[in-house]
Amino acid sequence: MAQTQVILLERIESLGKMGDTVTVKPGYARNYLLPQKKALRATKENIAYFEGQRKQLEAQNDKLKKEAEKLAKKLDGMKIPLIRQASESGHLFGSVTARDIATGASEVSKETIVREMVRLNQNFKFIGLFPVDIALHPEVKVSVTINVARTTEEAEIQAKTGKALIADSKAAKDEGEQAQETQEEAALEGVLEEGALEAEKEKKAAKKAKKKAEEEAAASEEAAGE
Repeated sequence: MAQTQVILLERIESLGKMGDTVTVKPGYARNYLLPQKKALRATKENIAYFEGQRKQLEAQNDKLKKEAEKLAKKLDGMKIPLIRQASESGHLFGSVTARDIATGASEVSKETIVREMVRLNQNFKFIGLFPVDIALHPEVKVSVTINVARTTEEAEIQAKTGKALIADSKAAKDEGEQAQETQEEAALEGVLEEGALEAEKEKKAAKKAKKKAEEEAAASEEAAGE
C-alpha cells in the first residue's frame, strides 16, 4: 500500500511530536493533516523551510501550550449542564453533539471553546453524566463531564449524586462505553495499517462478546437461585 511521508508541525497523538518525519496513509495526509496545517509533505524544499522556521514555530508552540495549561486548570473536572427533551426512559429526542458541548463549556467557563477541540466521535442519545475530552492544545487535554438532563433541577441532582435520573441506566452506561470505544477506534484510523486495525476491532468485539456471555451466565445463575 502506498504511503506518504510528512513533517509534523505539531504533536499528533500516536504519530509523533513537532518536527518528526512520519509515514502515514495518503488519505489521512490529504484529508486531515495537510488541509488542517498540521503537517507538510516531506519534500526537500519543505524540510528546508521547516528547519529555517523551527525556532519560531517552537517558541509559538510553547506560548500556546502555557496558555492552554492555564485554561486546563480552570476546566478540569468541570460539569457542563446540557438540558434536553427526553422520554421517561431517558432517551433523548435528538442528540448531543460536539458543537453543543463546546457551546456549553464556553458558557460555563466564560472561555472560548470551539467544536474542533471536543474529542467526540459519537453523539450521546441518553440523559446522564458522561466524560468528554477537550483538547485545548496538541499537548494539553482536559476531561470534563457533560451533565445531560431534562430540567435544570434534574441536572443539579445528577451533579450532586453522580448518577443518571433515568430508568434505563444500563442503556446510558452502554452509550458512554460505546462512545469511548468509537473514540479509541478513531485514534487508530490513519495510524494503523488496515490489517492491524481490523485485528484490533476483532479483539474488541471478542472482549464485548465475552462480557455479554458473562452477564447472561450471571443472570441465569440468579434466576436458578430464585
